[in-house]
Amino acid sequence: MDPLFIVALLVLGACTGFAAGLLGIGGGMIMVPFLTMLFTWQRLPPELVVHAAIATSMASILFTSVSSVRAHHKRGAVRWDIVARFAPGLVIGGLLAGGAVFSALKTGWLALVFALFVGYSAIQMLLDKKPKPTRQMPGTLGTSAAGTGIGFLSGLVGAGGGFVSVPFMTWCNVPLHNAVATSAALGFPIALANTAGYIWSGMQHPSGQPGMLGYVYWPGLIVLIVSSVLLAPVGAHTAHKLPVRSLKRIFAYLLMLLAAYMLYKAVTALTGA
Repeated sequence: MDPLFIVALLVLGACTGFAAGLLGIGGGMIMVPFLTMLFTWQRLPPELVVHAAIATSMASILFTSVSSVRAHHKRGAVRWDIVARFAPGLVIGGLLAGGAVFSALKTGWLALVFALFVGYSAIQMLLDKKPKPTRQMPGTLGTSAAGTGIGFLSGLVGAGGGFVSVPFMTWCNVPLHNAVATSAALGFPIALANTAGYIWSGMQHPSGQPGMLGYVYWPGLIVLIVSSVLLAPVGAHTAHKLPVRSLKRIFAYLLMLLAAYMLYKAVTALTGA
């Protein structure tokens, strides 16, 4: 890796680590578009760029989620009861996405799925619809079923699930700061299941590209981890100082920008422009 590429990865890791702690999104929602740019700049094969960006992003969440959760847990913000109900479904959904569907999708379709779901999440946040006061989190079976969907979608877009789990929990009247903290904890089982799936499915379609472990670009992953793990606790600390409305708006506008970029990538890949 050339020095400029390493510096870019360090900066990206620092920014996404901070965002992981601040917003409970695992950093993947930011990391995937920028890794797509960086891997394109490094001239990875076009058919591999988005797959590698998603898989490498997800693998990094294994580390940033632990760092972020420790900071949130110290403040008593993580709802571990909700994590326990989500976890089985998250693992099932992640294995289905990372191990089965991911390798079958072309680059353009992956980028389109990313753009649509991230854009939808941003709009929901900006609308700020108030849930019914009586609505609560579903029981174990319902939460696990929701977790399967979240784990599956996360596996297709390389994110820790916060773009769906945070709106879902706030819709069920979980306070936003608790939802962000709990979402950070959910990132670990999502990342574990999907990363295992990406490595396995990538090995079934070897690329011959140096530095690839399945679909994970491991030299870049190591650089990303160094800075992201250091900044995740700083983001978590900041999250508890910001008002809820500001936190929602930061989350929503950031997601809209990233959705627009990935929509552009999808259109160019699908049309051959």
